[in-house]
Amino acid sequence: REDVFARRWYSKTTGKSGYQPVCSNEWTEGLCDKKKYKCSACPNRKLLPLEDRDIFAHLAGKDNYCRDVIGIYPLLPDENCRFLCIDFDEENFRDDVKAFLTVCEKNGIPAATEISRSGNGAHIWIFFKNATQARTARSLGTALLTSAMELNSRLSFRSYDRMFPNQDTMPNGGFGNLVALPLQGKARKNGNSLFVDNDFLSFSDQWAYLSLVKKISSEQIEDCLHRLCKNGEFGSLAGDSEEK
Repeated sequence: REDVFARRWYSKTTGKSGYQPVCSNEWTEGLCDKKKYKCSACPNRKLLPLEDRDIFAHLAGKDNYCRDVIGIYPLLPDENCRFLCIDFDEENFRDDVKAFLTVCEKNGIPAATEISRSGNGAHIWIFFKNATQARTARSLGTALLTSAMELNSRLSFRSYDRMFPNQDTMPNGGFGNLVALPLQGKARKNGNSLFVDNDFLSFSDQWAYLSLVKKISSEQIEDCLHRLCKNGEFGSLAGDSEEK
């Protein structure tokens, strides 16, 4: 969605960081009271849309504290989404990612792998031709993950963290969980936040690679779910409790 986005913040005093929706009233006296309200509940919030200059700042990555990193909200107001992102983190993420990609390939699901900003994890992106119900998209992710676990029982899949969108329905007053955009300038200089091949080697031309990534149709999603969920729906793989 383009009507709201988040930007990373960093406190030089505490060393803490996080993301929050970009609001034109932030820190405005009489309008912004962070002690009293969360951003999602603030009656004075005036959200700013995502613009080209914000994307440029994200890609350039000139801020030393990475306060130009953009986070986007996959869950649209009508509870549809345009992509599914699977987050793998911590140790052994490469083995788990490879198993997941194998299942995607077996089922004709194009998937793009991005090394995270830290370099200690990966995001797998699956893009949709049409707006897709978040519930359906997440069912697809769960089915693929469960199939990957069955394919290689030696893998614990402890590196699996969560899916984006992280909710089936829109939380009251919120936007659902956010995911950081790839290709962030400062991280790219360290070889991270880049799309990679199955051997985790980054593509020399990121834009050329992305131009070739195929989007999947609603029919492909339904066909994959029908094939992998013969015995009914798979259960949830992780608790989805965070809201932004």
